[in-house]
Amino acid sequence: MSEPLPLEGLRVLDISTFIAAPAAAVALADYGADVIKIEAPGEGDPHRHNYKRAGTYPKSDHNFPLQLDGRLKRSLALDLKRPEVRPILEDLVRRADIMIVNFPPPARERLRLRWEDVEPLNPRLVYCSLTGYGETGPDRDRPGFDITAYFGRSGILDSARYEGGPPGISLPAQGDRATAMTLVAAILLGLRRRDQTGRGGWVGTSLYANGAWANGTTLAGAAIGGKLVTREPPDRPKNALANLYRTRDERWLQLLIVRDDRMWSTFCAAIGRPELESDPRFTDREERKRRAFELYAEIAPIFASRTYAEWESVLSKTGIPFGVIGRTIDVVDDEQARHAGIFADTTNPEVPRTINNPIRLGFAKPRISGPPAAVGENNDEILRELGHSDAEIAALRKAGVLG
Repeated sequence: MSEPLPLEGLRVLDISTFIAAPAAAVALADYGADVIKIEAPGEGDPHRHNYKRAGTYPKSDHNFPLQLDGRLKRSLALDLKRPEVRPILEDLVRRADIMIVNFPPPARERLRLRWEDVEPLNPRLVYCSLTGYGETGPDRDRPGFDITAYFGRSGILDSARYEGGPPGISLPAQGDRATAMTLVAAILLGLRRRDQTGRGGWVGTSLYANGAWANGTTLAGAAIGGKLVTREPPDRPKNALANLYRTRDERWLQLLIVRDDRMWSTFCAAIGRPELESDPRFTDREERKRRAFELYAEIAPIFASRTYAEWESVLSKTGIPFGVIGRTIDVVDDEQARHAGIFADTTNPEVPRTINNPIRLGFAKPRISGPPAAVGENNDEILRELGHSDAEIAALRKAGVLG
């Protein structure tokens, strides 16, 4: 008999919207947790409609974001502002192992969804909250999205721009997905504490903290007064051996020879310019950096003379660190992506393939997902599990508190 999935038997209340927190709940569901998505009646989580509304998303008639961030969840549509549903919510909290929320602190206070509100109901609960900027401080109530809090406030976009140019804009939900895995880690730490003490507790993070962690190398240097360096465009590199080069077929090759004291000779031979090894301008490591523009002028036309595939064939035999600036569309059919388990098949004919969470286990594989639940699709099923009769469920529906 095969062993159960590692999170089988755990019940999760996902009371969150948009992406980072719901994505964390997906990762838990992938590995066996029973996730109940509590969302507003009617439209439900606004993220359900982003595939039609968000201008930066790929265009499709099929709801691929919901398959990605809503799979393997049961949907219970409750109007949490109505006092009639409070007993239902409290019953769910008593039976839950994990509760995930991402409403701003004032909304949590109004809805009585704070840790101090639910701890008396279930001291074993692992309560996980996500904020934009943190649980305290002058900006704790400010709405946060990954563009503003993770990428913007943390300095990532400023640090990554080329000198003199405007900051770029991140792609959809990149910071959200990284933050989701921090939430998963925090939840697992909470469960470990419960194993040790029998008590749950509050765990959480913020988009801002995760952006700062991602920007940690630069930010840690700044924190001790280190001089920040500017980023130069590829045609004005600080180091020609750690730079981007355009190939003949309009691809970008990333060269990253961090140990050029060892690989300079190998590199010169690989690009067909062995005489550069003894060129007095470039024989010394520091001179190669000081004369980076001159070295770039020698190298750039060489890389431009061949396709990326040709350079890959040449460089892959040398041990020289390099890579391609991959195009998103290329990842779809990348054989290495298959080996890395990046894509997951589904049983949803409209979205037959989606993205796996990045956790890999030697003893378990994520569940295969079907079509995500519609808003309130599992109302009756979940309420019956809580002991409500069909008549009581009908009365709740008539009162307008169920979706």
